Amino acid sequence: MTISEVSKRCNISPDTLRYYEKVGLLSDVNRTAGGIRDYTEQDCAQIEFVKCMRSVGLSIEILRKYFELFKRGKRTLKARRELLATERKALQERFVELQDTLKRLDYKISVYDKAIASKDKELKF
Repeated sequence: MTISEVSKRCNISPDTLRYYEKVGLLSDVNRTAGGIRDYTEQDCAQIEFVKCMRSVGLSIEILRKYFELFKRGKRTLKARRELLATERKALQERFVELQDTLKRLDYKISVYDKAIASKDKELKF
């Protein structure tokens, strides 16, 4: 698949795909004889993994470390697991914070709803 096809399929810009390759999040992307990137299904799966991890806040550096470990094979299974577990814990903490923020927003919105409803009643009378 060309970079344009993968860009559309994965909903990610060609510039981002090039950047991910440059910083080591996508490696060994095949090239045609003319030098054009030729992505595989495995590349697309890796792109989706990166997108998912980035969407929850994993840094480029953490992902680079993960892929460096991944390239070293099975002997790094424990290290990869620990890295992901650490990131999961941080994500869980952020999730709790977001839930608290959501509760505060819901409360504030309800205060405004009551004020608006009260004002509407005043206008009708």
